[in-house]
Amino acid sequence: MKLKLTLLLFLVGLSAVAQIDIRKTTTDNDLKLSALPYYNYGKGLGITSPDSIFQFNIRFRMQNRATYIQNEDEDPAIDGQIRRLRLRFDGYVGNPKFIYALQLSFAPGDVGEIQEGENINIIRDAIVFYRPNKHWNFGFGQTKLPGNRQRVNSSGGLQLTDRSINNARFTIDRDFGFQVHNQNERVDKFSYNFRGAISTGEGRNSTDKPDNGLAYTGKVELYPLGAFTKDGAYFEGDLMRETKPKLMLSGAYQYNDKARRTGGQLGNDLFEKRDMQSILLDAMVKYNGWAFMSAYMQRIADNPITVNPDDATDIQYIFTGHGFDYEASYLFPSNYEIIGRFSTQKVNNDIVTLAPNAKQYSLGVTKYIWEHAFKAQAEVTLDDLSYFDGTSKKNWYVRFQVEIGI
Repeated sequence: MKLKLTLLLFLVGLSAVAQIDIRKTTTDNDLKLSALPYYNYGKGLGITSPDSIFQFNIRFRMQNRATYIQNEDEDPAIDGQIRRLRLRFDGYVGNPKFIYALQLSFAPGDVGEIQEGENINIIRDAIVFYRPNKHWNFGFGQTKLPGNRQRVNSSGGLQLTDRSINNARFTIDRDFGFQVHNQNERVDKFSYNFRGAISTGEGRNSTDKPDNGLAYTGKVELYPLGAFTKDGAYFEGDLMRETKPKLMLSGAYQYNDKARRTGGQLGNDLFEKRDMQSILLDAMVKYNGWAFMSAYMQRIADNPITVNPDDATDIQYIFTGHGFDYEASYLFPSNYEIIGRFSTQKVNNDIVTLAPNAKQYSLGVTKYIWEHAFKAQAEVTLDDLSYFDGTSKKNWYVRFQVEIGI
């Protein structure tokens, strides 16, 4: 009994010290970095050493979902899965200006299939940042590139259960390299951010033979009416109920030299390396519970089709083309939200015989129990596919999802 009481007092004391020290440091060291958006209601569970030499934060989140799928000319199917299960650790060592962030994934959809000769894709983020002041971040390691808004946002900060068809096809994702971020945000004044990265171009956890091709990414973000409340540009929906209209405009460009994969950082391996370019434009408006987002995405590549030299019928191609997303929502005072999204996608003539043009219609209802950190979501989505030969298909699904995390 005495041992149990001593242990309890020790844990209570440790918790109190951690809470006090975290409050001291978070003003100078906001661990919700622009390069690592991870929606959280608070700051996770943290410990700071008594001498403030290090800080350690731990967070988790999971998405459990059930889906009824009806694809044209196929039998209906029911799918239940843990879509995402992730752990994140962040903090600093020695000085709050030196920040680390790690994120690990364990769900099958995150890790991917285990293939002979391939490494397991558990590591999502592993990066260290040097932050000399509130305006500059210098990063080295693996994390998300400064790409389109919906990809940069955490999947935990989405209004619907998944990102759009255009994000799936045209996004640039995680990569290993150097990043520089210059941030100039004020709530009540014109604000702007500049972001850049030089990375391998091969995607996360690549163990391919090194080459001399790199990816170069640049991005500009503008906030003409001032920055959003509580980093509201990094999650969907107007959960903060902006009292004044807020607007974000952004544009990103990437040149991936000698890319090895069909989607640059994502996709299957090409049979020959190709250069590709990505153009990503976004707009976001929030006011008094209303939110609207729009996006344009495009990928460009010369001669995007590659052929297996040992089998002419075996091909891999870069998905070239462009698409638009439009998404609108309203959050009721009861914290129920209704969401609608419409996407169009058009493939380039080079691959028009290999992939269909597409339209996607989604309607959703979300109940926020603890903002984005604990929510229940219901969604119905229709995909309308138009093929080169004049045929078409309509596929749809109904999905229920629960997200919880700290």
